[in-house]
Amino acid sequence: MAALEVLETGPFTTVQDAGRYGHAALGVGRSGAADIGAYALANRLVANPLGAAALEVTYGGLRVRAHGALTLAVTGATCPVDAGGRGGATDCVLRLADGAELRLGAPARGLRSYVAVRGGIEVPPVLGSRSTDTLAGLGPDRPVPGALLPVGAAPEGFPAVDQAPVPAPPGDDLRLRVVLGPRDDWFTPEAVETLLTRPYTVTDRSDRVGARLSGPALPRTRHDELPSEGMVPGSVQIPADGDPVLFLADHPVTGGYPVIAVVTAADVARAAQARPGTRLWFHR
Repeated sequence: MAALEVLETGPFTTVQDAGRYGHAALGVGRSGAADIGAYALANRLVANPLGAAALEVTYGGLRVRAHGALTLAVTGATCPVDAGGRGGATDCVLRLADGAELRLGAPARGLRSYVAVRGGIEVPPVLGSRSTDTLAGLGPDRPVPGALLPVGAAPEGFPAVDQAPVPAPPGDDLRLRVVLGPRDDWFTPEAVETLLTRPYTVTDRSDRVGARLSGPALPRTRHDELPSEGMVPGSVQIPADGDPVLFLADHPVTGGYPVIAVVTAADVARAAQARPGTRLWFHR
């Protein structure tokens, strides 16, 4: 049976697909690929259906060995790629002979890379998804050295292109579009103006749950308790310490701190590529 043998995982590697939909009422979030666009492109390059599971690799360091001849693609963060001892590239179709290795170096730009293999990674699904939800502890375990990740049967279609031209991941500054609310009225007008005109820096306390930010204070007009309410990806929540949290793929389903604004869906994926030190600029 075709498989990927994990030799090294780098700082943080998980299995992800398009997400676990339809269970929010039970307290189960969507999870799925943090950069859904890069994940989808990787699957398109190897002619997989959108829902096929792939590897999400944070800051490179992945090393896997092919069991059987495999067709793969690496997208997302721009990183050095070695495919079977030959130099490769991101955003293109790669082929590994039986026993050959794929290695990813540390990315020059961006944070998360996606490795899709033709046929998809066939780990057992949980609640209809193969995504690892790091907050809820659902889905497959994180790959470890020595693990064999089974690869499914190849789809009927074939890759239509060898390479896809895509914009580079964000560098030192990233502009994100937001819609104000639903609790912007809990903050002073000056706080809203500050959010929309001053940069906030991604800290090293960030993960798949959310990007933790540091920056200017956002004074509140209300200090009473907010009943828990629903959260969505892109919510910019202001907890008690005042440092904003930009929720990403594994965000909680509900939250009890006010959300001053929500990043548009298209820009949430771009935010998922923001490494610590990146300056985020929010604009309406």
